[in-house]
Amino acid sequence: MTDPVLHLLRTRPELAETAAFPFDFDVSRAYHVEDVHLASGASLEPIAGDDTGGTYFLSGGTAVLYASSEGDAVLVADSVTEALEMLVRLPGWCEGLTADLDEEELRAVVRACDDEAREEFAPDLDAERAALIAGLGLPDRPLTELLARAEAAAARTEPDHLLLNSAELCAYRLPDAYRMCLRDIVLGPARAALERMRADGGAAPADPVARAGMLRAAQFDRRADDLPLLRALLAAECAERTERHEERGLAAVLVALHGRDEDVPLLREATSGRVTDARGAVAWAQAEDASRYGQDPAAVTDLTWADLAHRQGLTGHARTALIRMLDDTGPDAVRLRELSRALEGIGDHAQAARAQFNLLSLQDTPTGRASEAYVLARLERRKGDLAAAGRALERARAAVGSGGPPPDERTAGWHRRGLGRLITEQHLELALAAAEAGDSDLAHTTMAHARTLLGLIAKESAKRLAPLSGRAAWAVAALRKPRP
Repeated sequence: MTDPVLHLLRTRPELAETAAFPFDFDVSRAYHVEDVHLASGASLEPIAGDDTGGTYFLSGGTAVLYASSEGDAVLVADSVTEALEMLVRLPGWCEGLTADLDEEELRAVVRACDDEAREEFAPDLDAERAALIAGLGLPDRPLTELLARAEAAAARTEPDHLLLNSAELCAYRLPDAYRMCLRDIVLGPARAALERMRADGGAAPADPVARAGMLRAAQFDRRADDLPLLRALLAAECAERTERHEERGLAAVLVALHGRDEDVPLLREATSGRVTDARGAVAWAQAEDASRYGQDPAAVTDLTWADLAHRQGLTGHARTALIRMLDDTGPDAVRLRELSRALEGIGDHAQAARAQFNLLSLQDTPTGRASEAYVLARLERRKGDLAAAGRALERARAAVGSGGPPPDERTAGWHRRGLGRLITEQHLELALAAAEAGDSDLAHTTMAHARTLLGLIAKESAKRLAPLSGRAAWAVAALRKPRP
C-alpha cells in the first residue's frame, strides 16, 4: 500500500513542485547515484531526491532512509508523512537545532533561519509551507516532539536500515552518536539476569548463552558476595562440557580469584589440573585475568560481542558490527581471517567473501594462497557466484601446481596432506552446484579438474570424498557436454 502523502505528491503536481522547492524533496528525482541495498535484505525503494544528489528511500516498506551522494545514510522517519512534516517544519536550512532546546527556543531558531531563507531564495516561504501542510494533511506536532522523533529514528538506523554499496559491499557512514553500541545491547539483558540471580539466589540458567552473558556482566561488575553464584555458573559450565572453553575459563578465573580451599576440586576440573591449591588458584587467576579478561568492557574485542550477539539471536546486530569492522580493516591478515570466519558463521557469505578476497591478496606463499583460495571458492559458491568460485579454485590449483611440478618446494606433497583433500572437495562441490544450476561448461570443466585431483590425493582422502564424488559425477553426466 502506497503511503498517502507519497501518493499525493505523485498525483498532485502543484504539491510535488512545492515539496521540491523550497523543501528539497523532489519525487521526480527518485533515483540514487549508485546501486545500493540493505544489509538486512529488506525492501528498498527510492522515492525522492534533493539538490545535492542525495536520495530518500522507503526502507523496509514504510520507514524513510536518507542517503547522501557522499556515502552517508541515516533513518529520518518512520513514515513519509513524518518525514515531510520534519522537512517542512524543521527544514534543512535550519542550523543549530539541538535536543536541549525547549519549544520556544526551537521556534526562535526556525524563525531566524526562515528569515534568511526568505531573503536569499524563498520569498513566499510562509504561503508555500501553509499550502503544503494543508495539501498533504500534515499534523501539527510540537517542534520538540518532531526533533525527538528525528533523533530516535536516527538511533534506529542500525541494524535494520544499514545501507550497503552493492558493488563493493561497504556500508554507508553513520554519525558515531547514532551508531549502536553492541556491547551494551548484548550486556543489557545479561546485567538484568545477573541482578535477579543476586537478589533471589536462584540456580544458574540451563541456557549456555544466558550463562555466557551473565559471566561477562559479572566480569565487569565484581562483588565480594558473588562467590556462590559464580560457583553455580562454573559448575554449570563444567557439567555442560561444550566446546566453548572461553566461558568456562572466565568462570574459573572469577571463582579462583576468591582463593577458597573448598573451590579447588571444581577449579581443578575446570582447568584440567592446572589449579591444585588455593594459593596457586589465585596466582593463576590473576595472570589469566591480566592477560585475557580484565574489568574494562572496552578492552574486549568487538568480535567477542558479535559472537555473543549472534548466539543470542541478534544476527542483524552482529552482522552490522562485523561489516563496520571489515570496512575499517586494512591489510591485517589476522583480523581479515577472523572476520571472514565470523561472517561465514552468521551466514553472510557475500561479506565473508569480501574479507576472504582481501585476505587472499595478502598471502605471500603458495601454500597460503592455496589455503585461502579454496576457502574463497567455498564462500563464492555459497553466495551464489559460481563463476567467481571457479576463478578462486583456479588460483588454488595454480598455487600448488596441480598436474605439474609444485611452484615452490614448500608445497611439495600438498596432495598427500589435508590441503589436497580440501581443494578437491571444493572442486566436487562446485561441479555439483554448477550442474544443479545448469551451467554445463563450468560443471564439466570443474569435474575434469576434480578427477585429476582425485588421482593425486591420498587414497584415504579420495575414499572419504567418494559419496560426494559420485553425486557430482552423476549430476554432471546428466548435462550435455559443452561443444569444443
